[in-house]
Formats: sequence, structure tokens, C-alpha cells
Amino acid sequence: MTAHGRVVRERISSAGHMPPKRTARPKPIIQPKQDDTFEVQAFLDSAGAARKMVTYRRSDTIYSQGDPCATVMYLQHGRVKLSVLSHAGKEAVVAVLGPGDFFGEGALADQPVRIGTATAMMDSTALVIEKHEMMRVLREQHAFSERFIGHMLARNIRVEADLVDQLFNSSEKRLARTLLLLARYGKEGGHERVLPKVSQETLAEIVGTTRSRVNFFMNKFKKLGFIDYNGDIRIHSSLVSVVLHD
Repeated sequence: MTAHGRVVRERISSAGHMPPKRTARPKPIIQPKQDDTFEVQAFLDSAGAARKMVTYRRSDTIYSQGDPCATVMYLQHGRVKLSVLSHAGKEAVVAVLGPGDFFGEGALADQPVRIGTATAMMDSTALVIEKHEMMRVLREQHAFSERFIGHMLARNIRVEADLVDQLFNSSEKRLARTLLLLARYGKEGGHERVLPKVSQETLAEIVGTTRSRVNFFMNKFKKLGFIDYNGDIRIHSSLVSVVLHD
């Protein structure tokens, strides 16, 4: 074999043992994170002036029965009660709302006036949205519309449960259920909840009984260790046994 042939073979042999040429790895494509939550502040900062954040003090009237129905509210902080006053002057509390709840949505159904009164039960902050702006946002912002639909479905289920409660359960059971609902028991974890200050008169209006009956059952619940009641009301998970008991 000639010297030239040996050189060619050596080159071919060494080439066969050469490490493969490194190529740059393609960078992974990072998908932008999609946030489906409705951000109140981002909504306020966006273009348009048909909504505003309003702060209410305890016992402030947000709107009254008979007022023009032109806005929808989104409760960001605090607690609000919805009540109805009869022609005879009797008041009934039909709902107690917490953060994340909408109210005043009758405006979207062309309701001309408010059929009830909304009152702040504690210092509260609400986003007030004009009707035409609410309609626009429901069409354009999916996260917002999903939250609103979820709220309406939950409200409908709650109304049906309230009706069954009134028709078939004793005032004691209705009070226990009311306290658990006000404490938002079962939501966001935890087995003990402290209610904001709520009077026995208000509890009586929600339950549909007298203040004396509410006082009797509150003392009973306290003796049984279901609640701690000394101004504020601390709800223990054991109160559920009252609702489940036949």
C-alpha cells in the first residue's frame, strides 16, 4: 500500500471515531400564561369611565327599594345584606353577600326599579358598573362572564335551598344553617369562622322567626359548644350536626 493510501485510510478511520458535531438545541416555545381571573383593579385602570369603586361604611345604604335600577355591583370587600320591605312595614332579609358576589343584576333584565334594599353590614368596597358597560364586558371578557354566570347559578341554587329550608325545617335548623352560611363554612378551608357583628334582629329577619327564639337557640348552641358568642360569633364545625340531625 502506498503512503498516500495509508494516509487516506487513517483519515477515514479517524473520521469514523470523531464525536458527532454538536448542533444548537432549539429553545422551547414558552406559551404565555393565561390568567382567567377577573382583576378588579385592571378593569378599573382600563379605558372607559362607566364604572367606579365605592367604599361604604357600616350601615350605609347602597341602594334603596324603589331606586332606579341602572347599575350592577361587584362586592370586593365586606358584607352586604339584601332586604325587602312589605307594604305593612315588615322587613325580610333575603340574602347576605360576601366578597366576590354580584348584586343589583336586575338591571340586566331591564328591571326599572330596585325591588329591595342593599345595606353594608360592615365597611365594604364595591365596584359599581353601569348597565351598558356590564353588557359590553360580559360580551368581551370571558373571565368576567364566566365568573358572573357561576355567581348566577350559585345564587339560583341558594334560593332553591332557602325555599326548602323555610318549608320543611324548624327555626333551630334554619338558624344553624344561616350561621354556617354567614361564616362561609366549607369554603377556603378552616373549621372555625368568626362572623362580623350581626344583631339578633338581623338573624331573626333572615331565619324568619322572632328575636326571642333566636336568643334562645343562640344560648343553646353556646352551651353545647357549637359556637362562642361574646359580641362576635365564632362558629365551630360541630354546628353542622344541628343541620344534619333529623
